[in-house]
Amino acid sequence: MNRKNQYALITGATSGIGYELAKLFAINGYDLVIVARNHEKLQTIADEFKQYGVHVIFISKNLFLEEEAYSLYAELKLNGISPAILVNNAGQGAYGKFCDTDIHKEIDIIKLNIISVLILTKLFLKDRLPQESGKILNLASTAGKVPGPWHSVYHGTKSFILSWSEAIREELKDTGITVTALLPGPTDTDFFNKAEMNDSKILEDKDSLASSGEVALDGYNALMNGDDKVISGLKNKLTVAMSNMSTDSMAAHRMAEMQKPANEK
Repeated sequence: MNRKNQYALITGATSGIGYELAKLFAINGYDLVIVARNHEKLQTIADEFKQYGVHVIFISKNLFLEEEAYSLYAELKLNGISPAILVNNAGQGAYGKFCDTDIHKEIDIIKLNIISVLILTKLFLKDRLPQESGKILNLASTAGKVPGPWHSVYHGTKSFILSWSEAIREELKDTGITVTALLPGPTDTDFFNKAEMNDSKILEDKDSLASSGEVALDGYNALMNGDDKVISGLKNKLTVAMSNMSTDSMAAHRMAEMQKPANEK
């Protein structure tokens, strides 16, 4: 299949799952629009991906700011680029008890994890609906399936993304546009460091963390198949199945035990 001039737009593309997804699109012949805050890192990664013979556009944007989400799409339109695929990958968390955490940081996380995703998806749909084609991959999380003590705002944002993704998928079912939610569990990325959660019990066994490459491949395949969602990894499928059989309070207690600081009894 000739994918020349078929662009995949990927946010948070300089590390972790976003980087691995961008690489998969490049290997499979898609041109790329990669987005992150760090201009130098984007430049380096763009040069790396060009080895696959694809065109790579890199745009530095701070998606904590809603105006930057709007300006990203305005720049694409100005250059005549209509991405065929949108990957809403950028996201962050904040670790700690809600009464102790920084509300300004949490509001920023809601802006990044939810508001920027809504804006980019709305603009993508307005662009793609007349063409009757397009694919959207939203990074949800197994965290969106259970309450998350010590990580409550992040879990809440991912619950929103999962519910909203399934809702708009139904709305779009006869349009030629598919929406897929990717639900990773704990994954070996820089996420925990940025969330200041290196003391969490969830990181005591780092060997149990999924690789970002495996998660990205699960997401890529589900997107290409037009699936509604994919839980990445057998262990995470079992965890979600267990939480589905528990009461919310039981699931919250289990998650609190997993996520609280390792030095707390």
